[in-house]
Amino acid sequence: MLFGTAFAELMICWMLWFWVFAVQHKRRTREKPVVTAPGAKWGILLQGIGYMLVWTYVGPMGLFKPAPFLIGSMILAPLSTALSWWAVQHLGKQWRIQAALSKDHTLVETGPYRWIRHPIYTSMLGMLLATGLVLTWWPMFAAAVAAYILGTEMRVRAEDGLLAERFPEGFAAYRSSVRAYIPFMR
Repeated sequence: MLFGTAFAELMICWMLWFWVFAVQHKRRTREKPVVTAPGAKWGILLQGIGYMLVWTYVGPMGLFKPAPFLIGSMILAPLSTALSWWAVQHLGKQWRIQAALSKDHTLVETGPYRWIRHPIYTSMLGMLLATGLVLTWWPMFAAAVAAYILGTEMRVRAEDGLLAERFPEGFAAYRSSVRAYIPFMR
């Protein structure tokens, strides 16, 4: 019973998580980016591999997930979904899949960006963990988390590099006082 509830909630959270990006993509102006960080594409690939691994069911027959894992997922998935909505609301038309800056790009420091420089990556990590807690055999789960973190580190460095070039003083102060994407960790 608990597994079914956790799985159903996870699927609803995934639909809502994707929906905010679909809505924002339609609202975004089609302005071409002025500066991009092409190296971040490798990070996107590694994050995708992490998601592929977490959704791949390879494991022993009758894999059983203990109640604390399922409850953890039931807490983490809605929080991650809410964080993605909050972050996209504050990022507005500046949201992109690829690391890029537009002509009128601003340094967003409101909403969740007050505490985390890349809250969308935090929400992506939360959804990856929530999915793994419900569905994934632990070796695949560990590989998924490793691939995701490696990819995210590549993307964070690329995006931070772009922001540091565009906003040298402002971003340096922001970066020194706000965590990247994992709260309470530098």
